[in-house]
Amino acid sequence: MPDPVTVNPMITDAVTQSNVKVVGEAPAIAISTLYQSMAHSTSVLFENAVAAQQQQNTLAQAAANQGVMQIYSMDTMAGAGATEKVGQTGVADNLSGLLTVLSAFNSGGR
Repeated sequence: MPDPVTVNPMITDAVTQSNVKVVGEAPAIAISTLYQSMAHSTSVLFENAVAAQQQQNTLAQAAANQGVMQIYSMDTMAGAGATEKVGQTGVADNLSGLLTVLSAFNSGGR
Protein backbone atom coordinates (compact mmCIF):
# COMPACT_ATOMS: atom_id res chain seq x y z
CA MET A 1 0.00 0.00 0.00
CA PRO A 2 1.46 3.36 -1.00
CA ASP A 3 2.23 5.95 1.56
CA PRO A 4 -0.35 8.72 1.81
CA VAL A 5 0.94 11.90 0.28
CA THR A 6 0.20 15.05 2.16
CA VAL A 7 -0.81 18.04 0.04
CA ASN A 8 0.57 21.42 0.81
CA PRO A 9 -2.05 23.41 2.80
CA MET A 10 -1.60 26.41 0.50
CA ILE A 11 -2.76 24.32 -2.47
CA THR A 12 -5.83 23.04 -0.65
CA ASP A 13 -6.60 26.61 0.45
CA ALA A 14 -6.34 27.88 -3.16
CA VAL A 15 -8.59 25.11 -4.48
CA THR A 16 -11.12 25.78 -1.73
CA GLN A 17 -11.13 29.49 -2.48
CA SER A 18 -11.68 28.90 -6.20
CA ASN A 19 -14.56 26.50 -5.41
CA VAL A 20 -16.12 29.07 -3.09
CA LYS A 21 -15.69 31.72 -5.79
CA VAL A 22 -17.48 29.56 -8.38
CA VAL A 23 -20.31 28.72 -5.98
CA GLY A 24 -20.61 32.37 -4.95
CA GLU A 25 -20.78 33.63 -8.52
CA ALA A 26 -23.33 31.05 -9.68
CA PRO A 27 -26.47 33.00 -8.61
CA ALA A 28 -25.20 36.19 -10.28
CA ILE A 29 -24.44 34.34 -13.51
CA ALA A 30 -27.83 32.61 -13.41
CA ILE A 31 -29.65 35.92 -12.94
CA SER A 32 -27.64 37.59 -15.70
CA THR A 33 -28.51 34.72 -18.04
CA LEU A 34 -32.16 35.10 -17.09
CA TYR A 35 -32.04 38.86 -17.74
CA GLN A 36 -30.40 38.32 -21.10
CA SER A 37 -33.05 35.76 -22.04
CA MET A 38 -35.84 38.13 -20.99
CA ALA A 39 -34.30 40.99 -22.99
CA HIS A 40 -34.11 38.78 -26.07
CA SER A 41 -37.71 37.63 -25.64
CA THR A 42 -38.86 41.24 -25.25
CA SER A 43 -37.01 42.29 -28.39
CA VAL A 44 -38.64 39.46 -30.37
CA LEU A 45 -42.01 40.59 -28.97
CA PHE A 46 -41.40 44.13 -30.21
CA GLU A 47 -40.24 42.86 -33.60
CA ASN A 48 -43.48 40.91 -33.96
CA ALA A 49 -45.52 43.95 -32.90
CA VAL A 50 -43.82 46.12 -35.53
CA ALA A 51 -44.37 43.48 -38.20
CA ALA A 52 -48.06 43.25 -37.27
CA GLN A 53 -48.39 47.06 -37.42
CA GLN A 54 -46.79 47.10 -40.86
CA GLN A 55 -49.18 44.43 -42.10
CA GLN A 56 -52.17 46.31 -40.65
CA ASN A 57 -50.97 49.50 -42.32
CA THR A 58 -50.71 47.70 -45.65
CA LEU A 59 -54.23 46.32 -45.25
CA ALA A 60 -55.57 49.76 -44.33
CA GLN A 61 -53.96 51.30 -47.41
CA ALA A 62 -55.42 48.58 -49.62
CA ALA A 63 -58.88 49.08 -48.11
CA ALA A 64 -58.66 52.86 -48.59
CA ASN A 65 -57.54 52.32 -52.18
CA GLN A 66 -60.50 50.04 -52.85
CA GLY A 67 -62.86 52.62 -51.33
CA VAL A 68 -61.45 55.41 -53.49
CA MET A 69 -61.71 53.22 -56.58
CA GLN A 70 -65.38 52.52 -55.79
CA ILE A 71 -66.07 56.22 -55.22
CA TYR A 72 -64.48 57.18 -58.54
CA SER A 73 -66.36 54.48 -60.42
CA MET A 74 -69.70 55.42 -58.80
CA ASP A 75 -70.70 57.92 -61.52
CA THR A 76 -70.51 55.41 -64.33
CA MET A 77 -72.24 52.75 -62.25
CA ALA A 78 -75.02 55.14 -61.21
CA GLY A 79 -75.43 56.38 -64.77
CA ALA A 80 -75.65 52.86 -66.12
CA GLY A 81 -78.18 51.89 -63.46
CA ALA A 82 -80.31 54.98 -64.09
CA THR A 83 -80.23 54.42 -67.84
CA GLU A 84 -81.33 50.85 -67.35
CA LYS A 85 -84.19 51.93 -65.09
CA VAL A 86 -85.32 54.61 -67.54
CA GLY A 87 -85.25 52.12 -70.37
CA GLN A 88 -87.25 49.51 -68.44
CA THR A 89 -89.90 51.64 -66.71
CA GLY A 90 -90.95 53.91 -69.58
CA VAL A 91 -89.96 57.12 -67.81
CA ALA A 92 -89.43 58.78 -71.18
CA ASP A 93 -93.08 58.10 -72.12
CA ASN A 94 -94.22 59.50 -68.78
CA LEU A 95 -92.15 62.64 -69.27
CA SER A 96 -93.57 63.11 -72.79
CA GLY A 97 -97.10 62.78 -71.44
CA LEU A 98 -96.39 65.29 -68.68
CA LEU A 99 -94.97 67.74 -71.21
CA THR A 100 -98.11 67.39 -73.35
CA VAL A 101 -100.38 68.08 -70.35
CA LEU A 102 -98.34 71.13 -69.34
CA SER A 103 -98.43 72.45 -72.89
CA ALA A 104 -102.16 72.02 -72.91
CA PHE A 105 -102.52 74.06 -69.73
CA ASN A 106 -100.30 76.81 -71.06
CA SER A 107 -102.12 77.10 -74.39
CA GLY A 108 -105.54 76.99 -72.73
CA GLY A 109 -104.76 79.94 -70.48
CA ARG A 110 -104.20 82.44 -73.36
